Amino acid sequence: MSSKSTSEPDLIDDFVEDALLQGLSEGTLATYESNLRYFFEYTNLEANEIEKSDLKSFLYHLREEKDGRRGNENGVAKRTINAYFSALSSFYSYLVYEEKVDRNPIPPFRERYLKKNDSSAKESRQLISVAEMSGLVLATLNTRNKAIILLLAKTGIRRKELILIDVSDIDWEDQSIKLKPRAKRSNRTVFFDEECARYLKKWMKVREREKPETDALFINQEGDRLLKNGVYNAVTKNAERVGLHDPDSDDLEERFTPHCCRHWFTTHLRRSDMKREYIKELRGDNREQDSMDVYNHLDKEELKEAYLAHIPKLNI
Repeated sequence: MSSKSTSEPDLIDDFVEDALLQGLSEGTLATYESNLRYFFEYTNLEANEIEKSDLKSFLYHLREEKDGRRGNENGVAKRTINAYFSALSSFYSYLVYEEKVDRNPIPPFRERYLKKNDSSAKESRQLISVAEMSGLVLATLNTRNKAIILLLAKTGIRRKELILIDVSDIDWEDQSIKLKPRAKRSNRTVFFDEECARYLKKWMKVREREKPETDALFINQEGDRLLKNGVYNAVTKNAERVGLHDPDSDDLEERFTPHCCRHWFTTHLRRSDMKREYIKELRGDNREQDSMDVYNHLDKEELKEAYLAHIPKLNI
């Protein structure tokens, strides 16, 4: 490794300033900044020059060589390694948004080398961070597709449920949607927050210019109701652009599909310590017979208040 200093400090400063606007804590940012500067000092490359081999070399360095501890089987703690690559992923998401690089190379690398070390772990759907979801939405340029991703993430609804939404199903004042009856859905009322409302309204202005004959909320280029493949492509094509989706992989952890938004919604509500019965009601899960009394006593306004208090803010 050359001793020449990295040429990336200005970009890192810009990233930190941007992350502050997104609402990341100062403690998290201090760690991100330190980890990024160490990475680029080690590689001695610019961000757009980083290749898979460089990431592999850095990972090996962290596991075996950091601080001169060559041969140490423990190397750096897994938590610390994950922190380095989390910082890199957020940094590259920012660069994609600023159009300084074409894609984020970190998520597929993390999925391959950092999340499969436990052979006993079951294959699961990809879970992205709040910052990565923010980066995905910001990097999605098409207004309709941006609204689709936001609505899926902020409500946890299924793809088919989204397709069937009509404009008349939306209560803009209450910021709620009455979903169509479905066999898998118990509670049909879902809420959306101000971030989602803002982009839904932007989409409505675009939609109105198209003057579609259908009442469907989301339409295709022909002005007809958007179908399942249209929703799938709206999510996966943009996720692929920021490095969250590998269309050629059979591994669920390397793919980011519409259902991953439901997984994101559920997991981050749980991590925010939202009551389990509230989460199940918002998801529309089938109500177990022995839980009927709980659901019968859930107040709609209390549920909405809990939702608004716990749904992750993307600061977009």
